[in-house]
Order: sequence, then C-alpha cells, then structure tokens
Amino acid sequence: MSQPNASDSPLTWSDFTKVDMRVGTVLQAYPNAQARKPAYILHIDFGPLGERKTSAQITDHYQPEELLGRQVIAVVNFPPKQIANMISECLVLGAVGEAGGVVLLNTDLPVPNGLRIS
Repeated sequence: MSQPNASDSPLTWSDFTKVDMRVGTVLQAYPNAQARKPAYILHIDFGPLGERKTSAQITDHYQPEELLGRQVIAVVNFPPKQIANMISECLVLGAVGEAGGVVLLNTDLPVPNGLRIS
C-alpha cells in the first residue's frame, strides 16, 4: 500500500496555522517499559508553555543520554493521549525512513524554548 501523496488532500493556510509546532529542550529521557513498541518517555521544556511529556518511538537512532539538552520540534496542541502507562502531552516530529527509524527534526542553531515553527 502506497503512502498518500501530499497533493491528494491539500491543506489550506487556515489548516496549517492550526498546527502549533514549537521548539523545546529535552530535560529527561528514559525507556517507556510499558509501551508495546520500543519508546522513550521525554520530558521537554517549552519555555513559556511549560514542561510537557511524551512517549516517542525514537530508539533506533538515539540513546536516552544523547537526547538530554537536545532541542526538538513538537506539536503541542493535540489533545492529551494515553500511551501505555502515561499521558502524552505533545508529539515530537521526525522523518520516518522506509525501513523504519525516526530521525528527529531540530533547528540549525539554538533558539528560545517555546518558539513557534511557521
């Protein structure tokens, strides 16, 4: 089954502006032992938006200790979602390869936590 083409259902500008993507810094990262697929629980500082946590399936390319202090991009306006034994409060963004494995999106230079992506 092929992936849908982006032009199959184009977004309007209004649709895009509803997605609140922000920069945050990983404060804690540790295995989510209760997740069905290997994942880490991340605690992320979004500056004025506060700290949020998520479960991210990023174990193929990252170890918890190398995530500490790393800036990531996340969607912060999804409703909270139960993932295994925790409530996920944001969605970390990454590029997904055909063979699997997520490569995190980030900024080229450090920026303030909470800065909006546009």
